[in-house]
Amino acid sequence: MTAVPGSACAGSAPSGSAVADAPALVLRHDANGVTTLTLNRPAARNALSRAMMSALHQQLNAVAADPSVRVVVLAAAGPVFCAGHDLKEMRAAPDQAAHLATFRQCARLMTSLVRLRQPVIAKVQGTATAAGCQLVASCDLAIAAEQAQFATPGVNIGLFCSTPMVALSRAVPAKAAMEMLLTGEPIGAAEAVRIGLVNRAVPAAALDGTVADLAACIAAKSTRVLALGKESFHRQREMDLGTAYAYTAEVMALNMGLADAAEGIDAFLGKRPPVWPQD
Repeated sequence: MTAVPGSACAGSAPSGSAVADAPALVLRHDANGVTTLTLNRPAARNALSRAMMSALHQQLNAVAADPSVRVVVLAAAGPVFCAGHDLKEMRAAPDQAAHLATFRQCARLMTSLVRLRQPVIAKVQGTATAAGCQLVASCDLAIAAEQAQFATPGVNIGLFCSTPMVALSRAVPAKAAMEMLLTGEPIGAAEAVRIGLVNRAVPAAALDGTVADLAACIAAKSTRVLALGKESFHRQREMDLGTAYAYTAEVMALNMGLADAAEGIDAFLGKRPPVWPQD
């Protein structure tokens, strides 16, 4: 995989320095309209240090501005998907203001996943805990290997997973979220599917192919319509029933006025594949 310049959170270090030679914290690979962003801090269990969060946010901003990207896959190097915040870094922080800055940065990162115009698929090959579980819950879709586990174990170390709770409680039923938050106990991939945190659990050997097929299926749709649909999905969830219907009626009317809808309907009626207008 290739890294986009600036994806490693380093300054303008001279060539050959330890910083310049350090591997990128987030790798980017593009193919057929699908961009894969890979967390690349396996020795630290892909913990979300402030530098890692900054690197991922930079990559998401770059993807948002790239019209060639239709779908994003969020993956991770090594046996662990993401172990959450970097606890060593947090313990070394000087005061509460520094901690608040970390959690606010994390909130901006998670919100950017939700607000990103492209659909995001989490490809979970291993354990996702605390803010790592939050990362999975913030993605639009998630496919997990059967051995993957998910947990919000902060309560076990005296730090309730309050910020991961925001994404988790929006992805799964309240009682399922509360059990994870109150006990800190991990759940397996099959249980994650049952409660709705994950779409599918597949054998590890099938993970890459399953995600690739799903991404290709979505990438074949109109990017303009996908962006409109993703935005309206998340916005209507924050509304009461009447407001949601009023808002989505306006969205549907807007959608019907797009050339994409005209082409899609004509293709369906004409029994031919659609040829989407250029975005």
